[in-house]
Amino acid sequence: MISIFVLEDDFLQQGRLETTIAAIMEEKNWSYKELTIFGKPQQLIDTIPEKGSHQIFFLDIEIKKEEKKGLEVANQIRQHNPSAVIVFVTTHSEFMPLTFQYQVSALDFIDKSLNPEEFSSRIVSALYYAMENSQKNGQSEELFIFHSSETQFQVPFAEILYFETSSTAHKLCLYTYDERIEFYGSMSDIIKMDKRLFQCHRSFIVNPANITRIDRKKRLAYFRNNKSCLISRTKLTKLRAVIADQRRAK
Repeated sequence: MISIFVLEDDFLQQGRLETTIAAIMEEKNWSYKELTIFGKPQQLIDTIPEKGSHQIFFLDIEIKKEEKKGLEVANQIRQHNPSAVIVFVTTHSEFMPLTFQYQVSALDFIDKSLNPEEFSSRIVSALYYAMENSQKNGQSEELFIFHSSETQFQVPFAEILYFETSSTAHKLCLYTYDERIEFYGSMSDIIKMDKRLFQCHRSFIVNPANITRIDRKKRLAYFRNNKSCLISRTKLTKLRAVIADQRRAK
């Protein structure tokens, strides 16, 4: 299911967008995870730790008299989530060429002055694209989805290297090929989420499929990007056996 986020500082425009989107989703009988409206850019940035193609953002460009603030927010979103869908809803059509300069790959640029029918039609097209994109990507890549009262995120399982206990109490760190995600959680919960994961140390849970080599003397597991993690003495033999079994099964 898609998550829908709106950044708009004008109260009337907030209501217009929220009403239009909710009506479309109900009329089309499309399911969605959430529809959240933000008036401040930082609120939006701080509230979306998730990643994935299931997210669509409707952004105004001028926020609190800052003419290009929406473009800056879009750039931050794109850096954090390369597969998110971004749509600008604005009166500043003259800024359309700048979307290329900011490298945000926006799906559409919807003018607020459009008549209600055309405005709604463009929103429908954007939502339909987001739903199709989410379903297609969900089928093509297997996602690891973590959800708790404090945190939610999803990453392709194939990109997971390992989980590590954080120096912050009750937090873990997930390492993938290109990022580090810190979140509230427990090792006991993570190890139950997928049988392919393996706890090789009290402080580490690994994805054995991404281990490239094991140093038996140093008891270290290495990954393709040269990251490494510790292996306890009691888990070394078992981990090597798990890796061998997974490779034979391919």
